[in-house]
Amino acid sequence: MSKAVLKHYRAKPRKTRQLADMVRGKRVSEALILLQLSTRAASRDLEKLIRSALANAADKGENDDPDALIVHSVTVDQGPTLKRFRPRARGRVGKILKRTCHIQVVLDESK
Repeated sequence: MSKAVLKHYRAKPRKTRQLADMVRGKRVSEALILLQLSTRAASRDLEKLIRSALANAADKGENDDPDALIVHSVTVDQGPTLKRFRPRARGRVGKILKRTCHIQVVLDESK
């Protein structure tokens, strides 16, 4: 079992969770193909994170074959929110929330 973690990623957790749901439980080779074909912005970074977990598996001496490993779990948690303000009409202010998320990928051997 190998894992990789990406913290303070500047993407909205809700949109990133949709990608995580798409690859959870799939073989690593299938997950990488799905992410390459996706048009979402977070798909490239999630693909890099899965490749990092695959490299961690090879480094630990575990199986590094993408067909033998599955994406056991992908968790996307909300990180700190950056708060920015923009001037609006009549002296008011508009709040802009720039959300971040923490992503953790765990790879395990298929049963």
